[in-house]
Amino acid sequence: MYKCIVLAYDGTEAGQLALLESRELAQWSQAVVWLVAVMPSPANLAGYDGSIYIPEIAERDKQRFQSILEDGLRRMTASGYQAQGELLMGESVHQITEFARKVKANLIVVGHKHLESWAARWWRGSVSSALIEHAHCSVLCVITE
Repeated sequence: MYKCIVLAYDGTEAGQLALLESRELAQWSQAVVWLVAVMPSPANLAGYDGSIYIPEIAERDKQRFQSILEDGLRRMTASGYQAQGELLMGESVHQITEFARKVKANLIVVGHKHLESWAARWWRGSVSSALIEHAHCSVLCVITE
């Protein structure tokens, strides 16, 4: 079945539910689990209003994303399951799919929260939908309402 699972973890309610799902799948199939948190690259952090990239802010953001990743790893360890973690930087769908390809994952797990309005769906897009289109392997979308 699944031998290597990549969990795209962002610390949200949907991400935490996805963590529970991947933990159960990993225990059932004896799979290796990788948690990845994806931080936007500094070029993507600049605002559309012409704001300037400030290294201190980028470092603070990096620490925040690292903290999210470590939280996910702690949750896995607390439940008795070991996982490896990696902080990635760049566009999330590209980074997740490339990392999954690199570790030869055969499942990507991602949390998904249905957005209420059409405007929110249009503006934000859907990482989970894009992962389904671009991944080389199966994608499990764990849905929260």
